[in-house]
Amino acid sequence: MTDLLQILKCVLAATAAWWFATAVLRSEMPFLAPWTALLTVHATVYRSFSRGFQSTVSSGLGVLLSYLIGAFLGVELWTFALALLVGLVASRLWWIRDEGVAIATTAIFVLGSGFGEQAPLLVERLIEVGVGVVFGVVVNVLVIPPLRDTQAARYVDRINLLMGELLEDMAEEFERSWDVERAEDWARRIAEMQEMVTSAWQSVRFARESSWGNPRVHGMAALRARRRGEAQQRADYGEILERVDEGISHLENLTRTLREANYAEGEWDEKFRERWSMVMRDAGAAIADPDADVEPVHDRLSELAADMAGDDRMPATTWPTYGALIRSMQHIAVVVDDVASAREARETA
Repeated sequence: MTDLLQILKCVLAATAAWWFATAVLRSEMPFLAPWTALLTVHATVYRSFSRGFQSTVSSGLGVLLSYLIGAFLGVELWTFALALLVGLVASRLWWIRDEGVAIATTAIFVLGSGFGEQAPLLVERLIEVGVGVVFGVVVNVLVIPPLRDTQAARYVDRINLLMGELLEDMAEEFERSWDVERAEDWARRIAEMQEMVTSAWQSVRFARESSWGNPRVHGMAALRARRRGEAQQRADYGEILERVDEGISHLENLTRTLREANYAEGEWDEKFRERWSMVMRDAGAAIADPDADVEPVHDRLSELAADMAGDDRMPATTWPTYGALIRSMQHIAVVVDDVASAREARETA
């Protein structure tokens, strides 16, 4: 749907720019206006402004380059190559790098149209470039500028669901029968989550950019203020994803601890196995579904640590492993609370 909308916006901006250049400006080279309009319509309002500026400068430099070469050197094969060379070299300037190639492409169009012999029309060509940029920016601002908050939320919720399911699977396996080889499968699933986090960060960055200069953001904020009497802060998906990423890191440490614990099944303390498995299962349920009705995880872990420390039958050699498992789950429990708070903030915003 987003791609189709972007195509329609490009068509609308270019067509409107073409009409203005032919019907209002009576331009002899109306292609410059729709050409720059196409260059200006981007996925976000912010990019339309920033890239629109670059397109204006690049296209203007291309027109100027064509004028200088056509007026003083003539339009020949070698001057055409010279214009391309200069345009491509200038396109590497850092402040127009994204749209710098428009210098060379504009020179191709203008020189190919015989502009070199029409020096008095330089100002008209520059006006046409400006018209294309204006139409591109206006269309992108007015015609449903995109917001990617929903896509970012889907990524975050999907990762949370996978984390919760993995914790629940680990709890069931650890409570029923412990197989060290299962940790390898858990590590693989964690690696998949980390790949999803990388993709999620791209979506989050785009969501942030899509809100910059976007009238939909300001319009919805004003509507909320009128309806509720106060402005609601938009969810910061960057902070949410940082907490999710941190949770995955602690989950990875938890899995590594279990993988390196070379115990036979009977060597685990049964009281610890039972209570810790229940806490891990509830933590997974809370991450996968923040609305799930589970007892507070962090307090139960503290009680477990205190009870195990007071058990004289607990071998001293087992505490490094048990302590690492409890500590990792305490970190994850904090993430559980943050995930639930973040979900509530997103839904109210």
